[in-house]
Amino acid sequence: QVQLVESGGGSAQAGGSLKLSCAASGYDFSRCGMAWYRQAPGKEREWVSTISRARTTFYTSSVKGRFTISRDNAKNMLYLQMTSLKTEDTAVYYCAAPIDSDSQCSADLTVWGQGTQVTVSS
Repeated sequence: QVQLVESGGGSAQAGGSLKLSCAASGYDFSRCGMAWYRQAPGKEREWVSTISRARTTFYTSSVKGRFTISRDNAKNMLYLQMTSLKTEDTAVYYCAAPIDSDSQCSADLTVWGQGTQVTVSS
């Protein structure tokens, strides 16, 4: 069974840092890209960052230079290091993976974690 479990959320002051983790299981983690999304209260879920299987990284403009996505294939772990946090980073953060019904990499993000809350106060 493919599963993603986020951890590491919590509260931080503006300007502070948090590191999110996502534990993946049930598929060959090293073969697929991974992504982080977030959803703020009253807003739609938005894409934050992606890392390919080759560790190429992409970021939405609002977090570029502040957030760093990384992966540890030996541990089946995905990370999001968040620095210089802003109040507008407050959201539930989700990791996501493109896995099909055969537990192979697919084109669409089909598996989501349960989310972890990040709250940034001024």
